[in-house]
Amino acid sequence: MTMTNRHNIKNDCIILDSINTLVPQNHSIRKLEAAIDWNFIYPLCEPLYSNMGRASIDPVVLFKLIFINILFGYNSMRKTCDECQYNILYRWFLGLSIYDPVPNYSTWSQNYIRRYGGSNVFDKIFAHILSELDEQGFLDVTTIFGDGTHQKASANKRKATDKEVEIVAKSYDKQLLEEINKTREEHGQKPFESLIREEIQFNEKTGEEEKVVKTKHVKQSTTDPESGLYHKGEHEQCFAYGIQTICEKHGYVLAVDTVAGNIHDSTAFHKPYTEVCETYGDRIKETCLDSGYKTAQICKEIIDHHQKVYLPYKRPMTKAGYLKKAEYAYDEKNDCYICPTGVVLFYSTTDRQGYKLYKSRSSDCEGCPLKDQCTKAKNGVKVITRHVWAEYSEKAEEMRYTKGWKEKYPQRKQTIERVFADCKEKSILRYTRLRGIKKNQHQVLMIFACHNLKKKAIHMARIGLI
Repeated sequence: MTMTNRHNIKNDCIILDSINTLVPQNHSIRKLEAAIDWNFIYPLCEPLYSNMGRASIDPVVLFKLIFINILFGYNSMRKTCDECQYNILYRWFLGLSIYDPVPNYSTWSQNYIRRYGGSNVFDKIFAHILSELDEQGFLDVTTIFGDGTHQKASANKRKATDKEVEIVAKSYDKQLLEEINKTREEHGQKPFESLIREEIQFNEKTGEEEKVVKTKHVKQSTTDPESGLYHKGEHEQCFAYGIQTICEKHGYVLAVDTVAGNIHDSTAFHKPYTEVCETYGDRIKETCLDSGYKTAQICKEIIDHHQKVYLPYKRPMTKAGYLKKAEYAYDEKNDCYICPTGVVLFYSTTDRQGYKLYKSRSSDCEGCPLKDQCTKAKNGVKVITRHVWAEYSEKAEEMRYTKGWKEKYPQRKQTIERVFADCKEKSILRYTRLRGIKKNQHQVLMIFACHNLKKKAIHMARIGLI
């Protein structure tokens, strides 16, 4: 029997009309290429380049490398460039022939250091893709969905130190202070100068009195100081970055912001929400959020934008065996609370956190059969707190019983939760190798830009536009 020498086949060659013939017509990379005119990158990058010196590498090629890196789930630029060396599909997407060299992995990093890192080109690319989606009718911003997720940082949780940091003022502190002082003045009380209690101490070196800066203790990573310690579970914790995201009905991401992992979702919500409202304005009618955003400040902010706020039920955080706050009736006309036995809790003061305090008289609570379920205070006084913006929280709670809430709120798992699931599983959102908030914000912008463009390409192919 004659045997074929398969070794000789390795030395054979083929002649092709073009690389295009090797790219399947239904491949996703063809859809991605046809979904947008990639020349939009040139005017965005033009101010970052000089007319002098040798010719630079095409910026479209550099940013397409990022898209390949994210969309096909490669964990490093080195791996991406290696794949592009022999992958015909990637070469076709980059516009490179078989003989053209693929840019070295260090080329991107050096371009980022010297050009892109200090610019807003990533924000512009993200915004341009969104504007095209809006112009072509792909976006439906009538209802927006917001949520946050965590991206594991490139930092060992055991390499950390305790650090004392200054307490930073929140974006709404000025507005809250005005509301607190208005309430205090109505009751004949002295207004506050600041939400933070100011203390004065004598400086022996200067011989002058100075204000004491309020601080707090946090655990800071020595590897990546800008990340934050995130408690993943009851016993598990790691350093991470918080990704605040807002999307629309079809899952297109409208805004994103990166913060330290130890910042609560309700605190980080303001910036991306403001960006979305500035861009789309009155087109937004409803906002859906999870229970982590159920604060009086967020409810006020959304309602003040003339939008409906859809929030879930949040279990009262009351100790077992004690009466819940809902069992105390609030008399809006007289601004007081009435306990189940009929005892009135009168207004006492308003604290710096924005809570009005209502207290009972110790004489009224003596011999009460429900006292053990009401308070354990030594003076026998029951205290109930009510936020100065509590009326907005109550309006949000009323919306939970409407038809709109029942229709729109269940869509959260189909929109924002689906976005996080897809990007973590397929687009390197689960963890980051970059260090610093700025770098990770740029990366996250590109991840969601890829996500939006991929969704657009799939939709256009489905309806026969490409």
